[in-house]
Amino acid sequence: MAKHIKAKKWLGQHFLTDKSICARIGALVPAEGNGAALVEVGPGEGALTEHLPTAGYRGLYLMDVDAESVAVLQQRYAAEPYHVQLADFLQADLAQTGNGPVVVAGNFPYNISSQIFFKVLADYDRIPTVVCMVQREVARRIASGPGNKEYGILSVLLQLWYDIKYAFTVKPGSFLPPPKVDSGVIVLTRNGRQSADLPVPHAFFQHVVKAAFNQRRKMLRNALGSLGIALDDGVPHLDSRAEQLSVAAFIDLAVALYARRTAGAALPPIAPEDTDLL
Repeated sequence: MAKHIKAKKWLGQHFLTDKSICARIGALVPAEGNGAALVEVGPGEGALTEHLPTAGYRGLYLMDVDAESVAVLQQRYAAEPYHVQLADFLQADLAQTGNGPVVVAGNFPYNISSQIFFKVLADYDRIPTVVCMVQREVARRIASGPGNKEYGILSVLLQLWYDIKYAFTVKPGSFLPPPKVDSGVIVLTRNGRQSADLPVPHAFFQHVVKAAFNQRRKMLRNALGSLGIALDDGVPHLDSRAEQLSVAAFIDLAVALYARRTAGAALPPIAPEDTDLL
């Protein structure tokens, strides 16, 4: 039996060991890179890495914060097109992979999965595809649509730019050590919406969504009071709850609110720790 790196609890490591699951995840990554870079987040021992495609990619960047894992990866993937890096994806400048799009894949650590998705949101214009495994609850939430109690902040923010497919569930026995919960594999594919199609600043849209869901049991007329914006009869959807609104409806709501904001008022982008229901 092959010797494995001892998982580090503080890094949230659960190494994927089931080769059939690795192959299924790898098959979801676009087979032809068409000049994109492929970044694997937290490759660990490289179980998934060997199933990732290489055709047409300008490089496969393996980013891990664990020096022990990086040492193993450097032995196994020393040659082109692989680039093994002791690096934190959350802090990485994707421009280091060169010009062009970046496809992201990986078995995301549960404890930073929402932060990884916010990193994706920050670079959505150059990330056409994300194929990842996260905690099943998070995967279902991200993929759920309006009218579902699982639908929340991150659902809306990601679905603004991506079509999301829940691919399949992975049981704890596929990992070493086994996590205490099921995992879910999802695929995010850039939709046709462009930056110019969002007629309000991205940060303002995020704050509207956050305010709406932070009091999701209330009608929006009451939930949005924290924004300090006049809610007159010209603002749509005020008699609905956040979970009832589609992404398009949230855009309409944000446009109406932005027109009524105090002139010159600015709101900073939200961060994962500022939100609940992720």
